[in-house]
Amino acid sequence: MRATFRCAAIAALSIAVLYLPALAASNTIAAGTVITTSNWRQYQDFMPEGMRALFEGKYFWKFPSDLQIVIGPPTFHPVPKAYRENTEKYSHLVKIVNLPNGGHSIEGYVAGLPFPNPSAPLKGYKILVDEWYRYVPYLTCCDSVLEYLKDRYGNGTSLRFVEVYRRLSHISDDGQPITDPQSQHVDYSEYIMVRQPEQYKYEQSLTLYYLDPSLPEDDFLFLPEMRRVLRRSSASRCAPAFGTDFVPDDFRAGFNGGISRFEAHYLRDAKIVTLTDSDPHQYGNPANYYPLFFPKPVVGKWTVRDSYVIDVKRISSERSGYCYGRQVMYIDKYSFNILWKDIYDTSMNLWKIDMIEHIASDVPGEGVQFETSNWIQTMWDLKRMHLSCTLTAAPDGTQTAANAACRNLNGVNYDNVARYSTPGGLTEVMR
Repeated sequence: MRATFRCAAIAALSIAVLYLPALAASNTIAAGTVITTSNWRQYQDFMPEGMRALFEGKYFWKFPSDLQIVIGPPTFHPVPKAYRENTEKYSHLVKIVNLPNGGHSIEGYVAGLPFPNPSAPLKGYKILVDEWYRYVPYLTCCDSVLEYLKDRYGNGTSLRFVEVYRRLSHISDDGQPITDPQSQHVDYSEYIMVRQPEQYKYEQSLTLYYLDPSLPEDDFLFLPEMRRVLRRSSASRCAPAFGTDFVPDDFRAGFNGGISRFEAHYLRDAKIVTLTDSDPHQYGNPANYYPLFFPKPVVGKWTVRDSYVIDVKRISSERSGYCYGRQVMYIDKYSFNILWKDIYDTSMNLWKIDMIEHIASDVPGEGVQFETSNWIQTMWDLKRMHLSCTLTAAPDGTQTAANAACRNLNGVNYDNVARYSTPGGLTEVMR
């Protein structure tokens, strides 16, 4: 009994340590440091490969000579208490299972972080699973998500979206059940509607991920001119979304493909620079970015974060015809947010560079969180010499809201499962 108690205590302590801020290490970048195109090589060990390529200027997209990255002190925002408690209570139940198609899935997951201390075997896959089930508010909504597109000639255009993301199962927010009574075996739903430009207004998409992670997601599309809901094929996961440089598998701030059709191999640990804190009036203003949509110092100070680096590929049985050959992901060790992604084509040449800066913001009842569906996400396509940048804040400072704040956002109740998390709700836009 003493041995059992001692093992349980050690396990609980290891989980608790995961949620404490990391001690300052000597191999970091001092606050106040300014990284420029002249001195960047001194700090290249703190950069993903794609960032180094932008500094080196080896592709069409490259950093301008006046670029500056200002380093600030580290920040820490603890995940909600319910998420920590669910991790301690349920993580020991989670097991990886093998699927007939050569992929993996998990069973026994209830809520919290599935693998609080990912280790071999399958360490990379466990990190990917943790990213998939990282803490996110049960509901996030925004009616002013802005997408900026730019081509090699400097021509630009923009789109405006409504986005409603909802966790219906595995919930870890105070006062919420682990499973929403309206879930109908759905784990997570993603709703997007075009507001601008006018010719695409009211076009909607809905993606449903199921409680059983081995089941493929369902994609639905509503085209106003047809006045009906269409089910999209799985091949559409590689189609450019709304004419941007993102494909649906890039959504959800970096990885949106599910955990049953991908394998992941752990490469190494890394410390990389990233941006986590910014005023929405600053990061929502496109004037505060360099021409290639990289944030200027006014947007905020960068910090050094401890990260895992994993190599993600489609499983062998489903690799044929898939757009990406591999995706090298830099995943924050605390929040499990993807901070950066380098994407290779099927010939293993660097094709796209995906920068994802998760902007911390307040969640009602939970305090400031690293993941609130607020982000700066820029995708540089090195082949097409084209870019797309998503800002979840508008120039007036409006940004993504969370949980109870979605019940009345500019007069609209986005806390409506039937409207924003079911295919039938898509047709209500015509009322």
